[in-house]
Amino acid sequence: MSPLSFPAPDAVFGAANSLALLGWLALALSPARARWAGAARLFAGRVVPLLLAAVYVLLFVRTGMAGGGYGTLAAVGRLFAVPELLTAGWLHYLAFDLFVGTWIAERAAALGLPHAVLLPLLALTFLFGPAGLLAFLALAAVVRGWRRRAAGASPAAA
Repeated sequence: MSPLSFPAPDAVFGAANSLALLGWLALALSPARARWAGAARLFAGRVVPLLLAAVYVLLFVRTGMAGGGYGTLAAVGRLFAVPELLTAGWLHYLAFDLFVGTWIAERAAALGLPHAVLLPLLALTFLFGPAGLLAFLALAAVVRGWRRRAAGASPAAA
């Protein structure tokens, strides 16, 4: 491969999937109290998404918009009809879902949620991105509400 060539979309897709999976494993295997939790979150939430974002940008720079756009569903369809841009779209999902998964892990740790509660949220985010975010935000709201009510209850009333 010459310095000006770029791997085929299938190769980029496979490598990106493997890299993202490493990020998800780092999150799943790093409870908040683990010594390496900070390094795992840095890798999963910053390093991997930045690498995926760089490749995403390179794919668009090399390919252009290929007659597609974002104004209509048909224009988006034209983008995704080009293998390089379909790959770029997939990298977009991988980068953002992993970034959001890391954000969830960080906020869950701040809330003091057990790692066992975090794992299903990470799985949901890994598989269905926005559904995992929604589930976490709902759970966090419930936990905060419980804590506010518990803090407002007087010891004599209990």
